[in-house]
Order: sequence, then C-alpha cells, then structure tokens
Amino acid sequence: MSRIVGIDPGEARIGIAISDELRSIAFPRETVQARGSPEEAARRVLHALRDDEVGLAVVGLPLRLDGSEGEAARRARAFGEILGRVLGVEVRFWDERLTTVAAERSLRAMGRRGAKGREVVDQSAATILLQGYLDAN
Repeated sequence: MSRIVGIDPGEARIGIAISDELRSIAFPRETVQARGSPEEAARRVLHALRDDEVGLAVVGLPLRLDGSEGEAARRARAFGEILGRVLGVEVRFWDERLTTVAAERSLRAMGRRGAKGREVVDQSAATILLQGYLDAN
C-alpha cells in the first residue's frame, strides 16, 4: 500500500512527514528549503521522497483562528496544486492551525532549540498535521 505524505509549507522551509504503509502512524521525514520557485521547492520534496511510494499528499492549510483563509492559505493551496503535479498524486488540504505552536512547545519541553531546531519544528508540525489527518480518516 502506498504511503501518505504530510507537508507543512512555509515561506522559508517545508516540513515533510510520511505515514507507515498501513497509513496509521506519521513519522517526521525531512525539512527542505522553500527558496526559489514553487516548482523548485516541489522538486526538492519529490527528491526527499524518492525512495517511497506515495499515493496521497496532505498539505497543511494555515487558516486564520476564525477559520477563514488569508494570504498564507492561498500560497499553500497554490503550492499544493504544483506539488500534486510534480508528485503525480492527489492533494488534500488539512487545517494546520497551531501545529507549529504545538511542535515548538513539544520540542522546547525536550530541550531542542536553535537553528537546527527550526528544521525539526517544521518536520514535527508536518507530523502533527499528518497524524491528525490519519486519525480522522
């Protein structure tokens, strides 16, 4: 069975998580740079997943606290569409409100800080959003 990939798109970095083959547990995978065009960033995600059979991508949708969509959500939707074409898979969007906050708190509690910690935060946020999707489905 193919895996599901979770994507936490940001302006600087993109956090990547992946499910197990049973699609029940999410694991942090990698953080890639978002610099350059969205197509270039999507190709970096594709490269990070080169050894995995992915059947679905779940892209975090950064909604406002009131549930409305703003500029960040528009960028996430545009990136998700490009990512779907590059990966050749269906893309679903998933509410990612507060996943980064939850990831930061968890990592702080474990003593992780600094520049390397920011990359781990992005992977952790992707893992939290993917696990939420897996649990709901």
